[in-house]
Amino acid sequence: MQPASRARRGLLAASLLSFLPVGRAWAGAQVEEPLADSVRSALSASIRNSAPPRPRFEKIEDRLAYLRWLGTMSDRLRPRKTESQTRIEFLETLWYEATRAGLDPSLVLGLVEVESGFRKYAISVVGARGYMQVMPFWARLIGDGQASRLFHMQTNLRFGCVIMRHYLDREDGNLFMALGRYNGSRGRPEYPNAVLGARRKWLMPGER
Repeated sequence: MQPASRARRGLLAASLLSFLPVGRAWAGAQVEEPLADSVRSALSASIRNSAPPRPRFEKIEDRLAYLRWLGTMSDRLRPRKTESQTRIEFLETLWYEATRAGLDPSLVLGLVEVESGFRKYAISVVGARGYMQVMPFWARLIGDGQASRLFHMQTNLRFGCVIMRHYLDREDGNLFMALGRYNGSRGRPEYPNAVLGARRKWLMPGER
């Protein structure tokens, strides 16, 4: 092979590698399970409303606590998302969707860190998509079937949070087992330990 040809192939390989997901694609083993009609209907209803993430607070103390959370998480996330408006919009949406699903935002931040490293367009080798690495079969089971929409920030976070809530309910609130279901490795410790370890980074001061 000529040196010029080898150089061109090297450049091509480097270009292709730059688009591949960095690190392990954890959600690639997520298993499609049959859903009862009532469960499918409930999950579909949970993802349907696309209201913007604008929280309302009855008490000023709750609003101040939210603003403190937003500022603290923004500082921590800056190395991953350098553009301020993008970072704030992401955190506002994540807080809204996590709270809407009855999840701790720190848990969802830990999930996103492990799943995608906060990369909006991350794709695993088996096609899991976006921040929370949602498998396309969920779009068919409880959505409109258009998997491409899983790259939309709020859509991806909503699917991921609703799915995680579903698994928590199935496991009677057992977070360790629910995280195993999210990853498709129920009963094994590697994935739950990774998410719970990442979660600790996103707790507010005093919660650790």
